[in-house]
Amino acid sequence: MILPPATLGMLGGGQLGRFFVIAAHELGYRVVVLDPDPQSPAGRIADRHLVAAYDDEDALNRMAETCAAVTTEFENVPAGSLAYLSKFLPVRPGAEAVAISQNRSAEKGFLKQHGFPHAPCADIRSEGDIAAANAGLFPGILKVARFGYDGKGQIRVAGREEALLAFRQLKNEACVLEQMLPLDYEVSVVLSRDAAGTVKCFPTAENSHRNGILDVSIVPARTSGCLAAQLPNEAEEIAEGIAQKMNYVGTLAVEFFIVRGQILVNEMAPRPHNSGHYSIDACVTNQFEQQVRALTGLPLGESRAHSAAVMVNLLGDLWYLKDPHHSHEPDWARLLAVPNLKLHLYGKHHARPGRKMGHFTVIGSDAQEVQKSALAARRLIGIGDD
Repeated sequence: MILPPATLGMLGGGQLGRFFVIAAHELGYRVVVLDPDPQSPAGRIADRHLVAAYDDEDALNRMAETCAAVTTEFENVPAGSLAYLSKFLPVRPGAEAVAISQNRSAEKGFLKQHGFPHAPCADIRSEGDIAAANAGLFPGILKVARFGYDGKGQIRVAGREEALLAFRQLKNEACVLEQMLPLDYEVSVVLSRDAAGTVKCFPTAENSHRNGILDVSIVPARTSGCLAAQLPNEAEEIAEGIAQKMNYVGTLAVEFFIVRGQILVNEMAPRPHNSGHYSIDACVTNQFEQQVRALTGLPLGESRAHSAAVMVNLLGDLWYLKDPHHSHEPDWARLLAVPNLKLHLYGKHHARPGRKMGHFTVIGSDAQEVQKSALAARRLIGIGDD
């Protein structure tokens, strides 16, 4: 067990890292952040910010000398850096789990190997793979295997000709071709698992996206329509199984498609997740404190929700509503006038369309009233319903 005031290391300086730093500080730990951006949100509030590339050996050595344990806030940190640090100190999650989650091809192979339900798909490494792909995969979505997120690196394709054009557009990068499915809902489970195998799941969130970016998360997930009442429990069981098979230690998110009432794994994130932000205000222990606890060997906290919650993302587009050419701070007074609303801004130095700049969460005892209040607040700040 690593106790405060030990120093913890964080690879990555975005908003997820920032919330980790806050949680670690509240528990009495110090934090060193490694991130190449001198203005990174986490680096600006850390005890020390190493401004260097994630594979910079000198910076990694300084982390190894200074920190008692290291974690990461996003999956595109080089797995090799995690493996290198693991020679000197605990690294959680491990390089192997991160390597699976940072490559769609490896991820789909892992799901298939262990029998977890997922959409029909095929690895695409050449134009010949497109020609040989099963006709049932069309219409489909061609997704780059590495570095695609928030809808980036994904192109919808109706057939082989469009897939060939898309593959060339993606510069012949290794891809996964996935069958397009008629979605009922999208849900996600965020969990934490410690080194002894103890798992704590946060309540299943129902998610909706705009332009490939998470827009709204609702907790508890609604059980009307095609989302049967037992599916949240099934989602948790699958997520726990994935964590166990990867021998995962830390906070993990698993996103699911619900297709005609059937649950399918979409993808995994080896870190806290945007759809788990509601836990900051609505749960006994939030996803970032659980990340600290799993990293340091502290007992995991209680993850149950004490309130219904709706989380709404605030993207950089809001800063350009008045003038598409110049950014203007949104009218936060409108949101802050809502008594059951919690506003979180990430301290990013520049707003741009599509960039996650913050979020707000509305909480309360009545789920339907919370949803109404959150959607009304969303309109107040200028986010449309389209």
